[in-house]
Amino acid sequence: MTIRPATAADLAEVAAIYAHYVATSVITFDEVAPEAAFWEERLRELDGRGLPFLVADVEGEVAGYAYASQWRPKPAYRHSVEDSIYLAPGRTGKGLGRALLGELLPRCAKAGVRQVVAVIADTGEQGSSALHRSFGFEPAGRLKGVGFKLGRWVDTELMQLDLTG
Repeated sequence: MTIRPATAADLAEVAAIYAHYVATSVITFDEVAPEAAFWEERLRELDGRGLPFLVADVEGEVAGYAYASQWRPKPAYRHSVEDSIYLAPGRTGKGLGRALLGELLPRCAKAGVRQVVAVIADTGEQGSSALHRSFGFEPAGRLKGVGFKLGRWVDTELMQLDLTG
């Protein structure tokens, strides 16, 4: 496995991974998978801001991806990001998420990020929360019933990591 910056050539696989979760889960609140142009713009935007967009490359296939995007659009939030990590179906539980987050965080620090926020849909599965805790993220709150998808109300857990040490 290699963790490397995403390229335009990776975006079809990135889009397919995300589309899987849009269609089958509540871990994203999107209900329609975005078109390829969305991912092209996302890559350009993050690159332009100096923020990381990484892929886990396993034998030439994108097995997962992670990126950090500005937490909120207002200028005063420019030093705070939200992390996003998605793994291809069948690739979970193999250390890919750990490898991606382990590479994402130092790249965020290098880009001048001070705070990283994780917004985790409460699915009853603790994998994402445990992963973030293992990197020092701390609970920052819970938003109850803020999403409705696949016929149910979903809470989100907020976690936060201060990169200033």
